[in-house]
Amino acid sequence: MKEVVTAVPSAEIALPPSPADRARRRSSGARTVMLVAALVVLVLVVVASLAIGSLPVAPTAVWTALTGGNVSAEVGAAVVDLRLPRTVVGLAVGAALGASGALVQALTRNPLADPGVLGVTSGAGFFVALAIAFFGVTAPAGYLWFALGGAFVTTVAVFAIGALGRQRLRPEQLLLAGVALSAVLAGVVSAIRLSDPRRFDVLRVWESGALRDRGWDVLLPALPFLAIGGLLALLLGGPLNALSLGEDRASALGASVVRTRITGIVAITLLAGAGTAVAGPIAFVGLMIPHLARRMVGPDQRWIIAFSLVLAPALLLLADIAARLVVSPGEVPVGIVTAFLGAPVLIVLVRRKRVIGL
Repeated sequence: MKEVVTAVPSAEIALPPSPADRARRRSSGARTVMLVAALVVLVLVVVASLAIGSLPVAPTAVWTALTGGNVSAEVGAAVVDLRLPRTVVGLAVGAALGASGALVQALTRNPLADPGVLGVTSGAGFFVALAIAFFGVTAPAGYLWFALGGAFVTTVAVFAIGALGRQRLRPEQLLLAGVALSAVLAGVVSAIRLSDPRRFDVLRVWESGALRDRGWDVLLPALPFLAIGGLLALLLGGPLNALSLGEDRASALGASVVRTRITGIVAITLLAGAGTAVAGPIAFVGLMIPHLARRMVGPDQRWIIAFSLVLAPALLLLADIAARLVVSPGEVPVGIVTAFLGAPVLIVLVRRKRVIGL
C-alpha cells in the first residue's frame, strides 16, 4: 500500500515564539505591573494630600466628606473646598509637566532638557508679566491665553535658534538657546517688576509656583488644553521611537519627521503653557520624572510618556505635602520644594559622562 501524505497548510503550523518575543512579552508584562503599582502609589498620595495639612483628617473622614456624609463643617471645608481642588490641580499640572518634559527630552535627544531649561516656562512667565503690566490682568484665571502664547513663541524660537544654519537639530545648541533665552526673558521680567514693585506683588507670588489658592476657576478653563496636549503626547510615542533611530531611518520607517516635531511643539506648548498658567513656573519636575521613567522601563517612549503622566503628579503632590509641613502652620510655595529636590539631580546628571544625546 502506498503511504498517503496529508499536506498541512503553512498557516496552521504553530511556530514556537523566539527568545526575543518571549523577552519582549516578559518585559511588557513587567512594565504593566510597574505601571499598576505606580497608579496605586498615586492613589495613596492623593489620599495623603486630602488628609494632611494644618488640620489633620483621617482617611475615613476624607471619604465621608467626599461622599457627602456627616462630618463637621471645619472638616468639610478643609477637604472639599480647599484640598480637593488643590489636589486635582496638582494632578493635572504634574501630569502636564511630566509629559512635556518627556517630549522635550525625546525631541531634542537631550537628557538635560525640560520645559524650564528650554525656556518654555520663562516665555509663559514673560507673557504673563506683559499681561499684568499692559492689560491689567491680576487674577490667575486670566493668565491662560498669555501663558499659552508665550510658551508657543518661546518653543518655536528655541527650536529655530538651535537649528539656525544647520540641517539637523543639535541637542547642545537647543540647550544653550533655551538657557540664553530664559536669561534674557528673566532680565526683562525683573525690569518690569522693579518699575512698580507694589503692583507686581501678584507676579512675584505667581512666579514662585504654588498650588495654594488654585481653585476650579483657574483649572477648568485650562483642562481642555491639558487634555489635548496629553492625548497628543501619548500618540507621539511611536513616532518618537522611530525618530530616536535618526531622521533617515525614521523616514524609511514611515514616520514624518516634520509632522512629529510640529505635533511635539504643539503638545509641549499646550501642556507646559497651560500648566504654567495654572500653577506658575514649577521647575525640575519635567527633568527628573522622565529620567526615573527611563530607568524603570527603558528607551521606549510610549512607556516613558505613560509613566511620566503617573509619576509626575505623585512627585508634585508629595512636594506640596512637604511644602505644607516644612513651616507649619504656614507653608512655602511648592516650586521652592521641587527646586530643592531637582537641583541635586541636575548636578548629578551634568557630572555624568555622555550626558548629551539620548
